Amino acid sequence: MDGDGGEFLLDLPQAARLAEGDGLALASGGIVRVVAAPEPLLEVRAGASSLAQLAYHLGNRHLPVQILGDVILIRQDHVIEAMLIGLGAECRTALRPFSPEQGAYGGGHSHDHHHHDDDAHAHGAHGGRHDHSHG
Repeated sequence: MDGDGGEFLLDLPQAARLAEGDGLALASGGIVRVVAAPEPLLEVRAGASSLAQLAYHLGNRHLPVQILGDVILIRQDHVIEAMLIGLGAECRTALRPFSPEQGAYGGGHSHDHHHHDDDAHAHGAHGGRHDHSHG
């Protein structure tokens, strides 16, 4: 939506991540500034070493997070909030824009273990390593 509440279609040749403050140049010469909508979040605070442990637990659950120095932002979730408080975090609700980290693999990229042939088998003792023959 534009600043006056009107809608427009953004048709890019490829997907692009747009962040708060980015601008899009229009063919007419104007610029459309990206303004992130506020959403209900939790501000997670703790001492430096505790905050690192909390970040580990959030990452272990593959939750989107935004790290702002001494605070971690996550989407509101009462179950996760209870876990964080149990781990010693101070949590406060906030309504603000959310721009989570993209991660090492650039977003929705996954590394599933699968086979491209008819060689399906169980991964028992070798734990998924493929240092054996499928012959």
